[in-house]
Amino acid sequence: MQSEQPLKVLILAAEIVPFAKAGGLAEIVGALPKALQAFGHDVRLVMPRYRQVDSQHFQLTEMFDAVSVPMGSYQVQVGVTKAEIGDHIPVYMIDAPRFFDRENIYGYTDDGERFILFCRAALEAVRALDWSPDIVHCNDWHTGIVPNWMHTIYRDDPFFAHTASVYTIHNLAYQGIFGYRLLEVAGVASNGFVYPQIAELANVVDIMGRGILFADAVTTVSERYAQEILTPTFGEKLDHMLRSRRDRLFGILNGVDYQEYDPNDDRFLEASFDAQGLDKRGLNKVSLQEMAHLPVNPTVPLLGMISRLADQKGLDLLMQIMQPLLSQGVQFVLSGVGEQRYHEQFQSLMTRYPEQVAVFLTFNAEIEHHIYAGSDMFLMPSRFEPCGLGQMIAMRYGSVPIVRQVGGLADTVQEYNPVTGEGNGFVFKSYDAWEFFAAIVRALTLFPHKEIWQALQLHGMAVDHSWKASALRYVEVYRNALEYHKEGK
Repeated sequence: MQSEQPLKVLILAAEIVPFAKAGGLAEIVGALPKALQAFGHDVRLVMPRYRQVDSQHFQLTEMFDAVSVPMGSYQVQVGVTKAEIGDHIPVYMIDAPRFFDRENIYGYTDDGERFILFCRAALEAVRALDWSPDIVHCNDWHTGIVPNWMHTIYRDDPFFAHTASVYTIHNLAYQGIFGYRLLEVAGVASNGFVYPQIAELANVVDIMGRGILFADAVTTVSERYAQEILTPTFGEKLDHMLRSRRDRLFGILNGVDYQEYDPNDDRFLEASFDAQGLDKRGLNKVSLQEMAHLPVNPTVPLLGMISRLADQKGLDLLMQIMQPLLSQGVQFVLSGVGEQRYHEQFQSLMTRYPEQVAVFLTFNAEIEHHIYAGSDMFLMPSRFEPCGLGQMIAMRYGSVPIVRQVGGLADTVQEYNPVTGEGNGFVFKSYDAWEFFAAIVRALTLFPHKEIWQALQLHGMAVDHSWKASALRYVEVYRNALEYHKEGK
């Protein structure tokens, strides 16, 4: 049957683990292809080659030294190199030093042009490779122009005639808002603006909005978030457009890369452990306390957090309750980077409470694995959370999540019920500091009861958050997108 045929899937993303990472997007795009390949699909990825992608370390090989890429009225020559992830999955890198040989991944005034070039170069690179994909899977605003092109510039191009587009929203808050000139650079100025009905967007170029509007299918990273973004509260001014496309919108929960995050085989840990050997986990708590220069004490509740330091992550709630929380005698370890004011506030806390607070202002895999494996509780009080990976990884490592009931956090964490023994964490509903504090206190009350606490840890460790089920859902959406594309809908 045709529907059983393996698919050729091209995945475009601005960041991919292990090459470049600014957030969860890189983790997801680095893991999904491995799960798709395991089901027999031909998956290839494209990303920009940034300064930080070391040629020798990642064993890059040159594919093309000059591919011509149209950019408005002129052509740009780019190189294409290749790396691999997983079991020889190709990752093609667009080598354009003027655009990507920079200190950071994002944050430049020409980001619009940079990622337009990347997207056009990605499509021209696979043409040069003579590999015509069934699906082009685009991720977040950086690649949102591609579904637009599939209905304009590439509509009558035989090479892409049978290619359907799938567009994944990882975070609706970052939409890629630019001025009209970007449409000229992208070669779609004749389309003009596409949201006259939305006052705030009527005269701007919203790249993510274009991805949503033109893709054959749209996905987002949890079922709950797929519902939330249809409302003005979470829709970031695109809820009207999303409601108009709700028949094409699918929520698929992200998975966790179980090779990268396996407490029984983790190169970073002091002691490997699994559900049958939870007693060994305590050695990792000692190791974390030593790494964080905190007093080594197995009986002190240790709260961990790994987060971008941004308002979205609920840090304003945490700051409101930090004093009463520390008066409970807990230890707190945080790893992350972000807004300068949070850097300063956390550094101040560490100075004032050196025996209770440790802060690592960095994203560092070794520190993160230590926090997952050594913390007793894991905090995610997010204002909104499309999916969240931290709570799923924490549960796999036996750290009990304390989360706000929103987005993917609501889909994965259920409040512990002391009567029935059901549940795998602690949950609060309103975006309120004292509700958050109450959830932590419920956890702290149970923590000394070792049998109950261990049962709670085991509940979290027993849940399967691998990519297998999610990858099957993506394949289902890919096939739907192909049908929509054939029908010209």
